[in-house]
Amino acid sequence: MNLSISQLKRQAKLSLNGKWGLCVLLTFILFLLNFFLPSIIEMILKGGPAEWFNQEETPISADIASIIISIVLIPFTIGVNWFYLAVVRGSNPEIPYAFSIYKDGKTSLKLIGVSIIQGIFVFLWSLLLFIPGIIKSIAYSQTFFILRDHPEYSMLEAITESRRRMNGYKWKYFLLGLSFIGWAILCLFTLGIGFLWLVPYVSTALAAFYNEIIDIQDKNMEY
Repeated sequence: MNLSISQLKRQAKLSLNGKWGLCVLLTFILFLLNFFLPSIIEMILKGGPAEWFNQEETPISADIASIIISIVLIPFTIGVNWFYLAVVRGSNPEIPYAFSIYKDGKTSLKLIGVSIIQGIFVFLWSLLLFIPGIIKSIAYSQTFFILRDHPEYSMLEAITESRRRMNGYKWKYFLLGLSFIGWAILCLFTLGIGFLWLVPYVSTALAAFYNEIIDIQDKNMEY
């Protein structure tokens, strides 16, 4: 079965039909938490808006707080990806769906651990050359979707399964991401506002990609 980029993008648009407003809101929340929240914390630790604008150096406490916030938000970011996978699969998730991941502390810690391990692996491969790092990041790209379907997998099992599933599909994944560059450039001319619509489009297409390769590979295993 041929995995067509145009079909994946078409499926993404169909899945988002009637859900654009909700997805734009989710993207806005994601933006606020990842970009504005660290700035607000830094402002508080610096002593207020006046000090924040005047101080050239960032206090160590602000740097530590920013790192902690980034780590704490990892499960939410993954939850957003799971949200779009649910959209592709025909469900009607609401905004709390992306936050529901925090209900299970063990799962949240596991996802944070996987994210850190994955980042270390990609970094080590990047030390060899830039290209191997990109290839490995693509190979590991399905890890969190796999953990959504197989929460029983260990962290290394999920990463290994992603690498196995992406055999023969890495170039297609790369081209899928590349196909959105034109839209990204146009969004820059909207002062970034266009990304509120582009991010859901890209995220849904990537979720559709995972859904399709899993379906194709599982069907091939039946024969």
